Amino acid sequence: TYVQRVARAKAAFGVDLLAQRPLVVRPVLAADTTLDLDGEIIGKPRDEADAENILGRLSGRSHRVLTAIAVGRGDRLEHRLSVSEVRFRPLGADEIRHYVRSGEPMDKAGAYGIQGRAAAFIEEIHGSHSGIVGLPLCETALLLREFGHPL
Repeated sequence: TYVQRVARAKAAFGVDLLAQRPLVVRPVLAADTTLDLDGEIIGKPRDEADAENILGRLSGRSHRVLTAIAVGRGDRLEHRLSVSEVRFRPLGADEIRHYVRSGEPMDKAGAYGIQGRAAAFIEEIHGSHSGIVGLPLCETALLLREFGHPL
C-alpha cells in the first residue's frame, strides 16, 4: 500500500505539472521502491550507521523488494506492483563497512543496489531483476501499452 501510494502521488504530481505547461500531453511514468523485512518497511538509510544496521539485518536472510509503477495522463491514473524476493548470503561486518564506505548504498532503498557492488551479496532472487533495480520493465511496458504509448 505504501509504495503504491507514493508511486501514484509522484505520477499525479507529474501530470499536474504537465497540465500547467503548454506542452503536448504525454503519459507520465513514476516509480517507487521499498523493502519489506518481516512486515517492516525499509527505505533509504539516514546515514552510514543506519546503512550498516540495515545490511546487518539483511545478512543471511530473505526480504521482499516492492516496486510500484504508476502511469498517468489527464484524469487517468493506473498502477502496477512488482514483488520480488531476495536472499542475501551471510555478510561479515568488515565487508558491510567497506560497502557502506563506497557510498553506493546511501541513496538506495534497503541500503543496497543489486546493479552495483551488492550483487555479490545476493544468493538468490525470485521475481523481477529489473523490479529490484527499481523499474520493473515487463510491468512498465504493459502499463504503457494500456495508455497507447508505442514501445
